Amino acid sequence: MSTSDTTALPALPALSERIGRVLTLDPAAPALEFDGHWHTWGELAAAADAVAPLVRPGERVAVLLRNRPAQLGLLIGLLRAGACVVAVNPGRGTERVRADTHALGVATVAGGREDLEAFAPPVRWLVSEALGDLVVRGERPAGTDAGGWRPGIAVEMLTSGTTGPPKRVPLSYETFTRVLVGAKHYERHADETLRLRRGVVIVNAPLVHLGGLFRVLQCVGDGRAFCLLPKFEVKAWVDAVRRHRPSTVSLVPTALRMVLDADLDPADLASVRSVVSGTAPLSADDADAFQAKYGVAVLTSYAATEFGGGVAGWNLANHEKYWTAKRGSVGRAHAGCELRTVDPDTGAPLGPDVPGLLEVRAHQLGDSSGWTRTTDLARIDADGFLWVLGRADQAIIRGGFKVLPDDVRVALESDPRVRGASVVGRPDPRLGAVPVAAVELRPGNESVTAEDLLAAAAAVLARYELPTELRIVDALPRTPSGKVDLVAVRDLFTSPPRTRPPRSTPAWT
Repeated sequence: MSTSDTTALPALPALSERIGRVLTLDPAAPALEFDGHWHTWGELAAAADAVAPLVRPGERVAVLLRNRPAQLGLLIGLLRAGACVVAVNPGRGTERVRADTHALGVATVAGGREDLEAFAPPVRWLVSEALGDLVVRGERPAGTDAGGWRPGIAVEMLTSGTTGPPKRVPLSYETFTRVLVGAKHYERHADETLRLRRGVVIVNAPLVHLGGLFRVLQCVGDGRAFCLLPKFEVKAWVDAVRRHRPSTVSLVPTALRMVLDADLDPADLASVRSVVSGTAPLSADDADAFQAKYGVAVLTSYAATEFGGGVAGWNLANHEKYWTAKRGSVGRAHAGCELRTVDPDTGAPLGPDVPGLLEVRAHQLGDSSGWTRTTDLARIDADGFLWVLGRADQAIIRGGFKVLPDDVRVALESDPRVRGASVVGRPDPRLGAVPVAAVELRPGNESVTAEDLLAAAAAVLARYELPTELRIVDALPRTPSGKVDLVAVRDLFTSPPRTRPPRSTPAWT
């Protein structure tokens, strides 16, 4: 297929039509705040209009996504045109980005000028310098049409890449439409009326991952203004909360712990009734501490890129009624989703409170979708509340004993001196594999040693579960979505510590 074909263009997806209609409701109304400056719905519409003539429905376009208005304009324009956005993370480094885009087989790469010029892709460029300010450089190269079209797919979204290189999951326009409808189940006054709404949403998750993209789609689809932050920083985030006074905010566990550790006046969060937290495990102790300090309920959730978003979570009503009895759960199945646990060996469904592999049947994947098996170990109680116990594919077999990294992580993070921990396996010639841990401390605990932490953990862990080495680091390595990067954590243990030698010490074997 090429742009010279005379074949009639396919109809635009319903989500694309919805975006187009919202953009024209009131062009002069404020839509996007970035760095203290407001952009209007008309400016977003101009960005979409600039993109529309350059792509066709179903065309795959690689987009180097950053949390900037220019890249956001590209994203909205491509989705408005019914194209397939192939998410590329420009933060992965020039050589890897060059390899990523070369392997995609796309005819067009879009992004900011600085990112594109850094690796000079040998394809057509769509250079966005501001909303609606689009420059086209180069021509479509020959031989790219075969892999350049994917009708019906909205985004090839990057997974978090916590255990290996990020993978791209195809998410259809229909999936996003269903997920967005399902998300309204948790709104107190949900409606589908085509209008601009009051209030401002704060978007602090990266657009290159599902959390940030989904929040933007929610805002644009609902006609709700939003404040886009380049990245999460406590000072910038709390300033946005003070100014825009949202009733709900979204914080990944890392960000939530940073807010918890910050010396904030609870009055700064006076407008906030709940904080939604997902993408990674959050301890019930941290959730309770946040509510105790700021008076804000923490609603944990369970989501995966493969499902296009959340499949389970808490709402305020359930939190008020059940949290004391169900603390630590990630909530109940969302409307249109079913959950069950199965025996890892036989696949037989298990009863209430019996740990097994989690399977999900998600309506957003289509009415004919079956059960999708995850790699998460979980249990579901008789009331339908879900506890995620860890990842089955990360189990460490130490001399015949099975060690679940999440069990060790939870034990380490239960220490009030610890902000976050990560546990991975390291090959061992005698035992097969052993657990090792990297730990990030809360402020004010600079004198704490690895021996101190291991001694405390020994009170709650079996001897074989104790890490054989523990390193205290300034900050745990993380992916753009805020999850701990397990590949980078493993790399920490392939070379001697570069700083704080006393804080890395062998533990008991």
